[in-house]
Amino acid sequence: MTTATLPAYQKFRVEVRASAIDGQGAFAAEPIPARRKIGEIRGESVSVEQARIRATRHERIMIVEVSAKKAIDFSRSDDPMRYTNHSCAPNARLVIANGRVEFFALAAIAPGTEITVDYGETHHEGRLPCRCGAPGCRGAL
Repeated sequence: MTTATLPAYQKFRVEVRASAIDGQGAFAAEPIPARRKIGEIRGESVSVEQARIRATRHERIMIVEVSAKKAIDFSRSDDPMRYTNHSCAPNARLVIANGRVEFFALAAIAPGTEITVDYGETHHEGRLPCRCGAPGCRGAL
């Protein structure tokens, strides 16, 4: 797949494969320059209330609250960025803007490198062990 065949919202090729951090991960399939948009994820728009109910029913969730009233559930999305794992020393950042969930490289990311972000606050409230292995890891999400 060439960059020209990517969906408009996906700026760089990303592969999904097994991650040493957790389950599946999103990996750069080509060089990604620093401070460039990598892509975004799209999914089902739901109320925050509905999202929180869904979160209690699944061990693995793929939901981001984009406002006080709206969340996006990515569990049925085929966008590769939905597999972006958490790291306490991330190489990308997640930006919520205009109801979109976008990913930007913090530094240059080489092909084959797992793309990670800091999840920030999660529904786990510090109860889920962090597996990122980064120096200075917080130890929990």
